[in-house]
Amino acid sequence: MAVPKGKISKAKKHSRRANWRLHIPGMIKCAQCGEYKMPHRICPACGYYNGKEIVKKEA
Repeated sequence: MAVPKGKISKAKKHSRRANWRLHIPGMIKCAQCGEYKMPHRICPACGYYNGKEIVKKEA
């Protein structure tokens, strides 16, 4: 048999939704140029990843 839903109080509802916020992504410094970049990605400033030049950038 179906059971009716119980009432969810405003405090319960709001406390559940309290963690819906934007987070700043974890940024790290590039070992080559020192610019901030996302981890495990090619640096958009210099084109290096893991000490190797992946994308050639114009100086």
